[in-house]
Amino acid sequence: MMPITAAFAHEWVDAWNRRDLESLLSHYSDDIEFRSSLVARLGGAASGTISGKTALREYFQKALAAFPGELGLELLGAYQGAGSIVVLFEARGRKAAEYMEFNAEGAVCRASAHSQAV
Repeated sequence: MMPITAAFAHEWVDAWNRRDLESLLSHYSDDIEFRSSLVARLGGAASGTISGKTALREYFQKALAAFPGELGLELLGAYQGAGSIVVLFEARGRKAAEYMEFNAEGAVCRASAHSQAV
């Protein structure tokens, strides 16, 4: 398994801030399983779960369109686990965290997004 470093978190946040969809998607495996409460709010599955990179691309496109202008993500912390990382960040005044598991090739194969409760 490839080591997971804080550099990944910096690259991931930077890709979002640049709105670079291809760079962002390059971090994910083709069989990604992604969960977020925002999925349902943007017209995706009511379960909040997305399966596969094609569906993730569509979701990220919707997410970028839903938040026009500068995203302004600020990396607050990166917490390494065994084959996983939690990225803590702030965007437009709200804190969020994303838990990501990596496969043997170093691509994110499972992710779960968490936003600050309102």
